[in-house]
Amino acid sequence: MTDQFLFSLISGIFIGGAAGYLGSLMLTKRMALVGDALGHVALPGMGLALLLGLDVSLGAFVFLLLGIFLIWLLEIKTSLPTEALVGVIFVASLAVGFLIVPELELLEALFGDISKVSFGTAAVSAVLSVAIFLVIGRIYPKMILAGISSDLAKSEGINVKRQNFVYLLLIALMVALGVKIVGSLLVGALVIIPAATARNLSKTLKGYYMGSIIFGVLSCLFGSLLFKFTGLPAGPVIILTSTFFFLVSLILKR
Repeated sequence: MTDQFLFSLISGIFIGGAAGYLGSLMLTKRMALVGDALGHVALPGMGLALLLGLDVSLGAFVFLLLGIFLIWLLEIKTSLPTEALVGVIFVASLAVGFLIVPELELLEALFGDISKVSFGTAAVSAVLSVAIFLVIGRIYPKMILAGISSDLAKSEGINVKRQNFVYLLLIALMVALGVKIVGSLLVGALVIIPAATARNLSKTLKGYYMGSIIFGVLSCLFGSLLFKFTGLPAGPVIILTSTFFFLVSLILKR
C-alpha cells in the first residue's frame, strides 16, 4: 500500500465519519439537500484554486463562507426559508463556476481526485473532522430542540440564530473537505446517504447518529479500496458503495 493511498484512506475515513454525523443532524432538520446545493456553491472557489495552483478545499471553503454568510444574512432580513435561499445562491454559483473552472480540471472539480491527497492534506482533514465531531456534539441537542420549537429553545437560553450560523459553518467546512474526495457534484450524497441508511436500521437517536458515522466511514473505506484495486474514479465509487449499503438497509428494514 503506497503512502499516498494511505493518506487518501485516512482522509476518507475521517471525512466520511464526520459527514455521516453531520448528515444525521441535517436529515433530522429536513435539510439533507442543503449539502448538495452548497457543493455547487463551492464550484467557483474550486475553479479559482485550480487556476492559481492552490488546494481546491481552500478555494471551496472561502466561497462557501461567503455563501453561508449571505444565506444567513438573507434569512434574518427576509421570511424566506433557508432551503429557498440556498437554492438561489446555488444556481448562481453553479453558473459562475462553469464559466471559470478550467476545462481540463472540470472533471476533478465535479468528481474529486482522492489520488492527490498528501500527508499535509490528510493531517488537516483529520484535525478538522475531529473538530466538526466535537462541535456537532455540543450543538446537536440544541439544534434538535430548536427544530421542535424555536420559542422553547429560546426559553432555555439558546441563541437560535447563532446556533444556525454555527450549523451552516459546519456544513460549509464539511463540504469543503468532501469536495476533495468526491467532488462538488457528489458531496451532498456523502452526508445524505449514510444518515438515510442509519435511519432505516436504527431504533434510538444514539443508534441513528452512531450508525450514520459508521456507514460514512465504511462507505469511504470500501470505496477507496475499490478505487485502489479497480482504477475506477474514487468519488463515484465511494458514493455507489454508500448507495449499496442503503439498498441493503432497505432489505433489512423489511
